[in-house]
Amino acid sequence: MAEVTYLNASRLYPGAPPVRAVDKLNLDVADGEFLVLVGPSGSGKSTALRMLAGLEEVDEGAISIGGKDVTTVAPKDRDIAMVFQSYALYPHMTVAENMAFALKLKRTPKAVITQKVKDAAAMLDLTPYLDRRPKALSGGQRQRVAMGRAIVREPSVFLMDEPLSNLDAKLRVETRANITALQTRLRTTTIYVTHDQVEAMTMGHRVAVLKDGLLQQCASPRELYDRPVNTFVAGFIGSPSMNLVDAPVTDGGVALDGLRVPLPRTTLDALGEVRVGIRPEALCLVGASDPGVELTVRLVEELGADAFVYGEALIGGEPTRLIVRTPGAEIPAFGERVRVGLRPGGRVHAFHPETGERLPD
Repeated sequence: MAEVTYLNASRLYPGAPPVRAVDKLNLDVADGEFLVLVGPSGSGKSTALRMLAGLEEVDEGAISIGGKDVTTVAPKDRDIAMVFQSYALYPHMTVAENMAFALKLKRTPKAVITQKVKDAAAMLDLTPYLDRRPKALSGGQRQRVAMGRAIVREPSVFLMDEPLSNLDAKLRVETRANITALQTRLRTTTIYVTHDQVEAMTMGHRVAVLKDGLLQQCASPRELYDRPVNTFVAGFIGSPSMNLVDAPVTDGGVALDGLRVPLPRTTLDALGEVRVGIRPEALCLVGASDPGVELTVRLVEELGADAFVYGEALIGGEPTRLIVRTPGAEIPAFGERVRVGLRPGGRVHAFHPETGERLPD
């Protein structure tokens, strides 16, 4: 078993006061789970991964792997394998030699090394390249070699620190599909760090969202999208991000100028204002006489079958940015004024205007 547990784990950097790069992180990763740590730059996600690897100290709390406390255990004794963003391949070694290097250091029998390298190469479609050196490989092939080097060690836990950042967009999509399929096949506990929330949502069994060293929410991709616990998660998860607008409470809902958005009574009690969250697909273009908000188009992002319309509306007298998803056949022109309403069945989220916490549905 290779479950991973962070128990009030913190990493402090010198300062006055000390900087909490990771602040009292509590997180349980099940055996065989693919967990993604996601967040903006400086959120603590890579630091949390390096704490697990033993490359950063744990100043408070503890970390365990497979029920064993590894807080003070040397990195080489933690039974983990790490894949870095930079590949970190030895340029003078062939693909086979790079993959075999860690096993040679452990004095593994030569026949065992050869078989493990062959098996990993077959799994990663690297068999034709075993005699090549890294400079003769593409970026995607080098990344697969780095993964193969980790696989041959058969660790309890794979740690991946933004391994796809150096790849172009098409290759990134292809490689993340390969990593997901590989993890499903190997069933090795995997913790994967990325700043790309699309990558996180398409790969992880669960996604842990961090901000300023604090865990905001850890849930399945669908739950993060449908029920974000606060405005940070709501704005960070989803591409493009959720529309967030502060609006006054009216009878049974909130008012966005010409658009009244219904909300449950429990949400509205004792509040004079609510921060409303509406995803772009919950909005649509409506007729001039329909309930809605006037929007001036500032940008149209065409995607083929549909498009995202970025515009500016005056809500409560304040310029407010709104994003609307619309069919490709209904794309307005730059500078055009359109009317935007709530799509039938479109979901509306409500958050506290000061704390940003989700309000009861």
